[in-house]
Amino acid sequence: MNKATILIVDDVDINREILCEMFQEYNTIQAANGREAIDIIEANPDGISVVLLDVVMPVMDGVAVLEEMKKRKWLDNIPVLLITGEATTEIERKAYRLGVSDIIKKPFDAFIAIQRTKNVIELYYNKRHLEEMVDLQTKVLRKQAEELLSVNDRIVDVMSNVVEFRNLESGDHVKRVKTFTNILAKYVAQEYPEYKLDKNAINMITSASALHDVGKIVIPDAILLKPGRLTQEEFEVMKTHTTRGCEVIDMLADIQQGEYGKISYEICRHHHERYDGRGYPDGLKGEEIPISAQIVSVADVYDALVNERCYKAAFSPEEAYRMISNGECGAFSPKLMHCFELAREEFEAVVHGEHEMVR
Repeated sequence: MNKATILIVDDVDINREILCEMFQEYNTIQAANGREAIDIIEANPDGISVVLLDVVMPVMDGVAVLEEMKKRKWLDNIPVLLITGEATTEIERKAYRLGVSDIIKKPFDAFIAIQRTKNVIELYYNKRHLEEMVDLQTKVLRKQAEELLSVNDRIVDVMSNVVEFRNLESGDHVKRVKTFTNILAKYVAQEYPEYKLDKNAINMITSASALHDVGKIVIPDAILLKPGRLTQEEFEVMKTHTTRGCEVIDMLADIQQGEYGKISYEICRHHHERYDGRGYPDGLKGEEIPISAQIVSVADVYDALVNERCYKAAFSPEEAYRMISNGECGAFSPKLMHCFELAREEFEAVVHGEHEMVR
């Protein structure tokens, strides 16, 4: 990350100097009122990493600055920390509604102020990095996909290769998830005709399952490949792979079949939902979760358990079956668990290399 630039906005000279002294490791720019701050941001909106903003100032106060920044959509990319000793609760509420990242009250503890500012800068840096990555990867995927036109299976292959290239999972992970998905979907079709899974639907779900983690192409390596437990902040970033993957799929909608695109979207967005509503990103519950996503969810969790990851050793197929059946990996549909029981031997045959993989 390049050295961040902090815009300090306060009408009192000594306050600005104190803050500049505190943030010596950063580039600092000063503004004596809100109007000067707006002019500085307007001249270089991409050059400001964070704004430390006083409330009570002449010419243009802090709330007015926030309103102007919100109007111009600068707050989407430039975080603001309100630093004040005079703001009322009403003003603080208004500031948060406008989009301020945090409020630091005077007199403030220097360590806390520096740490909060550092955290906000890093969060917004990650946000910008995610956006840049998805833009870059989307351009690559679109160019490749245009060459493939209506051949959905080849589009899936390209996307899976991008994921493999980033070393998110091995290429075999995608093949195994497709194979587990295909096996489980056939049992669902056999046992529960109400889901109307004919051969064509099963094939589409199987093929689209390869896209379930395509959103991970935008997750920073420091989070994606972290060997230990993620912090809550890191986990929130990790969870965005569901929605960011959907953005990629949406951009390819014009060259995908309608139903295939719909299933791809469902799987990508909802394969981390759980039957009791405790999943993400939408907290869907029960049969609100598309059957395609329910099937891929079981397949993905099983494959994650029986294979080594950067943060865990592999479990045996017997232990993986027990953990999923007992609800240790989140709640799944009783119907899916019945089909999982029927598919157990075939799943274990895949693990032992005794079952043909879906390509």
